[in-house]
Amino acid sequence: MGLSIHYNGSFKVGASLPEMIEEVEEVAKVHKWKYRVFETEFPDPNFRSEKYSDKIYGIHFTPPDCETVSISFLSNGKMSTAMHLEFYGNSDDKDYQEYLYTISVKTQYAGIQIHMLIIHLMKYLSNKYFGRFEMYDEGKYWETGDQKILEEIFGRYNLIMDRFATALQTIPSNGGENLEEYLLRIFEKVHKKIRVKKKKK
Repeated sequence: MGLSIHYNGSFKVGASLPEMIEEVEEVAKVHKWKYRVFETEFPDPNFRSEKYSDKIYGIHFTPPDCETVSISFLSNGKMSTAMHLEFYGNSDDKDYQEYLYTISVKTQYAGIQIHMLIIHLMKYLSNKYFGRFEMYDEGKYWETGDQKILEEIFGRYNLIMDRFATALQTIPSNGGENLEEYLLRIFEKVHKKIRVKKKKK
């Protein structure tokens, strides 16, 4: 729960992985973000096989109050993360394969400025280093570049989170109600209150 970005893609044939890593590393250093560099050279830079090894290539970094942003790839050039490779890499399940290649990052608590910075960095990297790239930004900034829309959506998410936290503290669970049922009931109450508030405006 919380505003996030979701992305997938692949590295561009002929682009330089070490150069990309160096550029992202510089951004992380400037902002004093923790980062980690993985393997720096693909075994086959032309990615002629869909198969992949047990290694990760690229870099990831972690801004304050943000989930880790991975700009990392499998040996076949497709975006993934070390965690995704560990959990989904050996599965034949098609749904798991989809998870293997889709990265999600919650930016809700990092704030608007860091969210925008990540989006601008991704736009730059996708134009220069990625052969294919898709981004779904729950804040709509990737699609619109409109800070006002982003601020409005952030505000909406913050309101939901605040209401949800209050509801957890004030609404007791019903007898015989499991955790999933309890949380679902709270979500419905929170959304109902927000809808009523919007109608009154």
